[in-house]
Amino acid sequence: MNKVHWIHCLNPIAKIGLNNLPENYALTDVVAEADGILVRSAKMHDMELPENLLAIARAGAGTNNIPLDVCAEKGIVVFNTPGANANGVKELVIAGMLLAARDIHGGLNWVASDAADSDIAKTAEKEKKNFAGTEIKGKKLGIIGLGAIGVLVANAAVHLGMEVYGCDPYLSVNNALQLSRDVKVVKSYEDIYEICDFITVHVPLLDSTKNLINADAIAKMKDGVVVINCARDLVVDEPAMLQALEAGKVRKYVSDFPNATTAGKKGVILTPHLGASTEESEDNCAVMAVDEIVDYLDNGNIRNSVNYPACTLGKLTHAARVTVAHKNVPNVISKFTALAGESGINIEQMVSASRGEYSYAIYDVNSKVSEDFVEKASAIDGVLKVRVIEK
Repeated sequence: MNKVHWIHCLNPIAKIGLNNLPENYALTDVVAEADGILVRSAKMHDMELPENLLAIARAGAGTNNIPLDVCAEKGIVVFNTPGANANGVKELVIAGMLLAARDIHGGLNWVASDAADSDIAKTAEKEKKNFAGTEIKGKKLGIIGLGAIGVLVANAAVHLGMEVYGCDPYLSVNNALQLSRDVKVVKSYEDIYEICDFITVHVPLLDSTKNLINADAIAKMKDGVVVINCARDLVVDEPAMLQALEAGKVRKYVSDFPNATTAGKKGVILTPHLGASTEESEDNCAVMAVDEIVDYLDNGNIRNSVNYPACTLGKLTHAARVTVAHKNVPNVISKFTALAGESGINIEQMVSASRGEYSYAIYDVNSKVSEDFVEKASAIDGVLKVRVIEK
């Protein structure tokens, strides 16, 4: 493939990922000429997306900073990197549980404030009772959301001697197979609320999960529960959480999303969005994002998209490959195949998939594809983007 693909980075992307770009790829500082965009946290909702833009890859899991529906309507495939930063988040959750169970932070602050005491070792023996806490071994941990992160947290907690419960209405077969047999999977969140000493949330931010942990949910929890949120701040109704902390219902609230509502409040432990802020996570996300965008631009394959379905035919081996992003409406495929037949184009193999309002199809053909054919295919009702990839 001699065609040069231009890639624009909206944020710094780890070099280990960029080094995986093939020779026919080049970085550009000009957004308007980009075929693909790599992004981490940059806000894209107010960006004018180039007409020639084909794909966006987010080096991370959350995609709230990307206008997914706008991209879908333009036939722009948006990727994320699920699981690439899962271990980093898992380790922060474990740290959060330990910080909440034992007043490590208070102890650190005391040592720093009393550093001038020449007899600090002796004084510490008297003061340490003020920072005593509990162990997490033997405690019940409830995990809401058993995706890539939730599964890792569950398995690690089992090894730490905790009694682990998990709930996920959308638990995938793959994640279920990776889950320790010692984890008890329950049917409802209420089962977790009623019995668990620690509750950690690992769900995406959707309309259905906004304020998932609200006043009603908190009322069903055990007195003295610790709630950990390394998902998104809006998953928890934080004003209700502060009221529960004040009333003593909740022992500690641990969040990785500091804001004006929770910063400095009693009973709240905040970290500055450190979940994926490890060298390993950033490297893993960069490598995965680059691999996804290259496979799409070179072969038209979709893996880990958040606005289009997974769809792949492997590496291109035929004369050409035609990809069609379209609305999930009847007769698009039949009209396309009929047009191919009328144009003397033989389809060797094809695959298609749908996801919500949008569909995607890949057709391998045994001949060159003319611009006239592309124009006619693009005019089919419901078609959003037609692309030809040649060997």
